[in-house]
Amino acid sequence: MTKRRVLFLCNANSARSLMGEALLRHMADDRFEAFSAGSEPDEPHALTLEALTKQGLSKEGLHSKSLDEFENMSFDYVIVLCDKAQQACRDWQGQAGEVLFWDIRDPRLIGKPDAYEQALLEIRRRLQLWLSLHQAG
Repeated sequence: MTKRRVLFLCNANSARSLMGEALLRHMADDRFEAFSAGSEPDEPHALTLEALTKQGLSKEGLHSKSLDEFENMSFDYVIVLCDKAQQACRDWQGQAGEVLFWDIRDPRLIGKPDAYEQALLEIRRRLQLWLSLHQAG
């Protein structure tokens, strides 16, 4: 069985999209190949890595990447996690079977100690629902 390819996108690829990549690898690595990128990539945020560690998720291979690195590539699903990345997708030269938009608040802008853990929890909940739909259908 061929793994379905999923690309998570956010602006900086320093928090939300990295979380999506790590979570999908943890939750369904046997069925999906997960990637992440940013429209304006930055370094992974230390609090992102800390939140992943607290949840027992692997950080292996996680690093910030530009959306440009995935030009002319094909994905079964692109999951966009913020408005800025959604706008950047319009000019992206890759292919997506289905584009989903999950507007997850940027934990860098919230200013609460548990903002990164809350973002991770919200992405996990959405992925659980999304994966259950794919098992059913």
